[in-house]
This record gives sequence, C-alpha cells and structure tokens, in this order.
Amino acid sequence: MNKRNLVIIVAVLVVVGLGFLMNKVNKNKGYSVVYMTTGEVYVGKLTTFPDLELKDSYILQVTKDEADPAKNNFQLNPTSEAIWASKSIHLIKDNVVFYGLLMSNSKIAETLAEQKK
Repeated sequence: MNKRNLVIIVAVLVVVGLGFLMNKVNKNKGYSVVYMTTGEVYVGKLTTFPDLELKDSYILQVTKDEADPAKNNFQLNPTSEAIWASKSIHLIKDNVVFYGLLMSNSKIAETLAEQKK
C-alpha cells in the first residue's frame, strides 16, 4: 500500500467519524422547525447527516377561528397520527426553504414540553 492510498483512507475515516459525531450532537439538541417550499411547516428532532431526517415530528397547520373567521389558529398535529405516518421523514434539501433550532421559550417548544409531561 503506497502513501497516497494511506492518506486517502485516513481522510475518509476522519470525514466519516466527524459525520457520526455531528449526527450524535444534532440528536441531543431540542426541536427544530423546517419550512418547506410547499408552505408546509414541520417541527421535530432534526439530524442533518447523512441527510435531513426529522423524527418525533409534527406538522404545524393553520386553521380558521370558528368564533372570528378573520383570525387564524395554529395546531400541532403529530405526523405519527397522519394517514401516511412513518417513524421518520427524510427531507430533500431542494425542497427546504430554511430550518433552525427552536428556542426553548418559543410557544411551540413550550407546547411540546407540556405534551411530553
């Protein structure tokens, strides 16, 4: 085995190791919000390596207020209760407008924390 092959093997192992480390760090974070090009908004535990994967997810839906149709209400519906329910959702990066970690004092994070109790 020549020196070049050894360097390539070490580089690949380092990249794979960093990927697994990043994935483990991502799993320890709180909930993230993901806004899709279709306008759908998902909330869940997001990992970014090796692809975008959302677990323990919810879909944020806008509903009209029955008392005042000019107002909107928001609902968090677990994707596990959807007709197409799955353990996780693998997202295509081209369809994601943005994603980010929810602040622990956001309304959604507080609602999810209450549901978990």
